[in-house]
Amino acid sequence: MKKKLETLLKGVARGEISPEQALKDLEGFPWDDLGVARVDHHRILRKGFPEIIFGQGKSSDQIIKIANSILKAGGNLIITRIDRKTYKKIETKISGLSYHPEARIAYLKQEEPEKGKGKIIVISAGTSDIPVAEEASLTCELLGNEVERLYDVGVAGLHRLLGEIDRINQARVIIVVAGMEGALPSVVAGLVKVPIIAVPTSVGYGASFNGLAALLAMLNSCPGGVAVVNIDNGFGAATIASLINHL
Repeated sequence: MKKKLETLLKGVARGEISPEQALKDLEGFPWDDLGVARVDHHRILRKGFPEIIFGQGKSSDQIIKIANSILKAGGNLIITRIDRKTYKKIETKISGLSYHPEARIAYLKQEEPEKGKGKIIVISAGTSDIPVAEEASLTCELLGNEVERLYDVGVAGLHRLLGEIDRINQARVIIVVAGMEGALPSVVAGLVKVPIIAVPTSVGYGASFNGLAALLAMLNSCPGGVAVVNIDNGFGAATIASLINHL
């Protein structure tokens, strides 16, 4: 959409396209009312990336309608929280759609996003946290960021984390994903000078209360510079990290 707007403005300025035709081409801007949804085409100008579809709870027909509106406007398509069954239904209607099963994300790139300024490192405490970490990692990549993954380096064996400190210090932003007691973001924040975005996961035994224990621990983090998103919200962490990395 951003490139489309730039092309239309240049075309009008050069007299290659009439203002009336430009307005017709922009029909549906800044939003497209589909009845089941109002697709926010203005978002790419405000945030730097198009509206991203949260697939959970939506029917395949609804997702297809919203996706086609985004693609028609020229934006890149990202659909989060969809299972393979739903993906199989919508891929027949959207040519070129790819799927990452671990991250539960379907995507289609029509143009290269603006590149981030530095590197985002995504750290997971354990292997069980990887699905949420992958949601964060893949979203960051689709938003134009260089991403490095550092998985299974939790507090049960701190030597694993400390052995990667040189890599960690190369980050401009760090996303830390952890369940159980949620201690890892505090440890990482005590070692680095860059912003930490903590993601509690619902991984853990009974007293973890499906991620609530990790969430509260992260909210009570002692070192400065730790921000916290909702439980299992790898996508939310990624969008914040991307915005920081594009400043």
